Amino acid sequence: MHIHVNGKNIEITEAIKAYVKEKIGKVAARYDQIQGIDVILTVIKNPSAEGKNIAELNCKMSTGVVRCEEAAESMYASIDLLADKFARQITKFKDKNISSGKETIREMEDSQQA
Repeated sequence: MHIHVNGKNIEITEAIKAYVKEKIGKVAARYDQIQGIDVILTVIKNPSAEGKNIAELNCKMSTGVVRCEEAAESMYASIDLLADKFARQITKFKDKNISSGKETIREMEDSQQA
C-alpha cells in the first residue's frame, strides 16, 4: 500500500509527510483491501476564507473508492480531522462488505490454498 502526499499552494515538508503517513497509516492498517492512498493538502490564500487548510484523501480499494475532505485553521488539525473521518468511513465500508457476504483478500487466498 502506498500513501502519496501532494500539495497545492504549500511546500510539503518531511515533517508534514511523516505526520500524514503516521496518521493515515494507522487507519489503513485496519483494512487489507487498500491498494493506494492519495492525500492532497491545499492552502487557500484568500484572507476572508474560513478553514484555509484543506486535506483531501482518495483511497483506492479492490472493491471501491473512499473519498474524504476536511478543512481547519491549521494543516495538522485538518490532517487529524481527516484521519478521524477516514477511520469512520473505512469501518463503515468494511462492515458493509462483510455483511453483504463479500470475501476479503485473505479469505480468498485461504480458500485457494485449501
